[in-house]
Amino acid sequence: MPSPKIATEFLEAHPEVATIDVLLPDLSGVVRGKRIGRDQLEGTFKEGAAFPASVFGTDVTGDSVDSSGLVWELGDADYPCWPVAGSLVQVPWTARPSAQVMLTMAEPDGTPFYADPRVVLQRVAQRYADKGWRPVVALELEFYLIDKTREAHLPPSPAISPVTGSRQSTTQVYGLDELDDFEAVLDDVANACQLQGIPAMAASAEYAPGQFEINLTHVDDPVQAADHAVMLKRVVKGVARAHGMNATFMAKPFGDETGNGLHMHVSVLDKDGNNIFASEEDPEHGSPLLRHAVGGLCQTMNDCMALFAPTANAYRRIRPNAYVPLSACWGYNNRTCAFRVPASSPDGVRIEHRVAGADANPYLAGAAILAAILHGIETEAEAPPPVDGNAYESQEPSVPKTWAESLELFEKSDFIAEWLGEGFQRVFHAVKESERRDFESEVTPLEWAWYLKTV
Repeated sequence: MPSPKIATEFLEAHPEVATIDVLLPDLSGVVRGKRIGRDQLEGTFKEGAAFPASVFGTDVTGDSVDSSGLVWELGDADYPCWPVAGSLVQVPWTARPSAQVMLTMAEPDGTPFYADPRVVLQRVAQRYADKGWRPVVALELEFYLIDKTREAHLPPSPAISPVTGSRQSTTQVYGLDELDDFEAVLDDVANACQLQGIPAMAASAEYAPGQFEINLTHVDDPVQAADHAVMLKRVVKGVARAHGMNATFMAKPFGDETGNGLHMHVSVLDKDGNNIFASEEDPEHGSPLLRHAVGGLCQTMNDCMALFAPTANAYRRIRPNAYVPLSACWGYNNRTCAFRVPASSPDGVRIEHRVAGADANPYLAGAAILAAILHGIETEAEAPPPVDGNAYESQEPSVPKTWAESLELFEKSDFIAEWLGEGFQRVFHAVKESERRDFESEVTPLEWAWYLKTV
């Protein structure tokens, strides 16, 4: 755990900081936490911060799920949470000077807590480290800027441009005018990322009005890469609020527009720093290990869909011709596939995983992807033939069509139990199954409009 000296030096360097948010992302990727005074920061580094384990037994609304086994069975006891190294940073979008630090939970005996998503990813990363390998990971996140105010039961609206005073209404992918419209917001996002050490690359306009994507630079620590993604989402939301608008990473906020994705680029370095996916014999297509990795991803994709699409809304994103894969297929430089091998230099061969929505927890999506890759390599899984052309036309859809089906596959998966842990498997399924049942018990306005008088 980080030295308390880090807190002391930070406070000395930033006497203006009055409060610090201590952050603990839950199973849904929602950042829970507390706000402490500067006089409490050094104690947090020395003694930890106390949070109940039931934080990881809450659904996306914040309600505790009794069947998670993390509430009454534990007496809703507090567990120690420790600061994450390198995560104590300033927060530039608040009205008064403040800071934040991320936490990770431990058991009372000091061992990592099995249901903490960060710990789940750490365990998978350790299996690479045991082989002397290092995954190199880069994440891409899509989001919408939307109006801050919205009437209940009405859809959101794209944010009004501070420059033109009007809403964007057309799709201009990679459009520069769209970036100019929200230049002040995106510049503040970039500045906040630089201040917080988040390796964000340039933003781009995406396939819908008010939609943008920010890519994170690759790092050779997958846990740190997920930390960066969680921090980036907080930056985007905080800066948007400061500019009088909101940002959403909801998978499908608009029925007739493209959804928000979380794409992950992965390569693997051996103990000598060589990319194991590269091949001198076949530099264009990569090594046999690349194809085994793809085979593992294909074999396990449906078992992991509950992690890649963890909400009811996520399944509205999964539809043909929307750059969202419908089957476990792969191809070279082919964005219609679930797993794309982008055009690159021979040493830069990597896999782009294109399945997850932006509502996925980056730690859990990353853990599933990296586990599938290593599983495929260790079992010498066979990849199907790569797809040329439109995968939507040539491949039969095979992904689970519903949240219920995904959760059932997840609950019964031997792969999930072995690689991510039986305890985590049980807790995640309990939380999301409870959330699903609550969602499906709600009668919607559309049902009233269709059925109240007609049946």
